[in-house]
Order: sequence, then C-alpha cells, then structure tokens
Amino acid sequence: MEFQQLRMFLKAAELGSFTGAAREFGVSQPAISQQIGRLEQSLGRQLFERQGRQVALTEAGELLRRRALQIVSLVDDTARLLCDDGETGKIVVSAIPTIAPYLMPGLLEAFHEEYPRARVEVNEEVTEVILRRCALGEIDVGVLAMPASRGYLKFETLFEEELLLATSADHPLVGRDQVELDDLRDLPFVLLDEAHCLSDDIRGFCRRRLFQPVTTGRVSQLATVQQLVAQGFGISLIPQMAVPAEPTPRLRFRSLDGEKPSRTVTACWNPDRYQSRLMLSFLETLKHAPVHPSSRTT
Repeated sequence: MEFQQLRMFLKAAELGSFTGAAREFGVSQPAISQQIGRLEQSLGRQLFERQGRQVALTEAGELLRRRALQIVSLVDDTARLLCDDGETGKIVVSAIPTIAPYLMPGLLEAFHEEYPRARVEVNEEVTEVILRRCALGEIDVGVLAMPASRGYLKFETLFEEELLLATSADHPLVGRDQVELDDLRDLPFVLLDEAHCLSDDIRGFCRRRLFQPVTTGRVSQLATVQQLVAQGFGISLIPQMAVPAEPTPRLRFRSLDGEKPSRTVTACWNPDRYQSRLMLSFLETLKHAPVHPSSRTT
C-alpha cells in the first residue's frame, strides 16, 4: 500500500469516478485504474463496484476510506507542523462567488503586506463544494454565507451585510421617498441560479414576509444580474460589498425602509486538521477585513 495510492483512492471515492480523479491528478484514467487495481490486489479486497463510467465503494472500500482519511490527514498535518514557522508556507482559501471578487483582493493585499513570504491560493466555489473540500482538508479556510452546516466544521461569524435594492435608473421606485419589501411583492426579480446561496437568502427573506419573488431569469454571475437589472429586466437585492464604488448611470441602489434584508458572512475550517500559525494569522486578518460600514446609495 502506497501513500499516493491512498490519495488517488480517496479522490476516486469522493468523485465517484476514475476519470474525474485522473483529471484532478493530471494523469490518464488508465493510470488511476492501474493504481487502484494494485491497491485492491495488495489488500486482497475489491474496493469499488465498477458501474460504467461511475464507481461506488464496496463495504471494504468504505472501511478503507475512513482509515485513509485519517492516515492522509495525519501525514499532511505532520508536514505542516514540522514546517510551521508562522511566516512561510501556503494557505488554500475558497470563497463563494458573491464574496470572492469583492472581499478577497483587499484582504490578500493586507495579508501580503504583513506576511510577504506566504503564499495564498484562492478558489471561487459554491457553498457545498467549499464545505466538502474543507471537510476533506483540501482547503484551509472557507468564506461563505450562512446558513451552512457541516457538523464537524468550525464556523465563525465575520460580519452581517445588508442587501441593497438594485433597480434600473428609470424604474418607478427610484422616485419614491420610501421603499419597503412589501412594495416589491409583485415585481420581477433577477436572481442567481440555484447553486448560489444568495438566492436562498433573498427567497427566505421574502417568504418571511409571506410572498415568493417572481423571477424573470437565473444567471450564474452577480455582474450579469446587475447588467440585466440595468436593462430593465427586473429588480434584485445585491450584497453591499458588490455595489460599485463609482456611480453607475443605468443602475440605482438603495437601502430598504423597515426590515432590511441581510446575509451573515462567515469563515469555516476543519478543527480536526492542524491549524498552522500562518493559517491562524490569516483568520485574524479575515476577521478584521474592511467591510462597508454603512449602506451606500447611488
């Protein structure tokens, strides 16, 4: 049994595919199959049920998966411990797409000034992927919006962020002195697709006011949402950090009156993995990351 075989085995188990595992390791699919076959031969047990292009763990495979996770984690954590000088090393961070482009650049700049010899790898991924990769120890820190749960992960709230109403510049609501959520009841919304938790936040807030937002389209980028709103295809609720710093001629943003929609931005990590001094320093930088102190309107 070789250590790299265990890594390949775990990746194939996670993805349910030898082809997917091969892509992750940058090797051919036959190379992965060969290594898994050697591992099965050395153990004398079949680890996967082959189901066409997909594979599923056997009972023996599930037992090995639990032990292999412990073995790989122990080896990786030992390497981190031995090399942990608090100044150098690599941190892997994942953030959801509605946070990454707005929070991470300034955060990385501040961290680099304090720790110039450290390397930070940033990934942009949806919530479920972040939770899974964090649990597997593939990332050190996740930055996402609640609610999110994975029992064995540690979560810490970073800040609460208001969601601002976004409309086109010529929308009838622009001239109103006051706008409350109930005023949006029958208006079409432009939302992100189901993979993004921001849409869940918006729908949940509307449901608490006893209505379901009427949607005119679902897209995958927050920038696209704003472009469609600017063109008059609907309205939306936009995180405050995503509001452009400079006024946008075709867009208007405003804080709602009355109960204000918001989201809770949080950090997560796996407490069972070794927390390097550098990673803890990054968390501290993250906790003090600059956010908008108050709502902006344009």
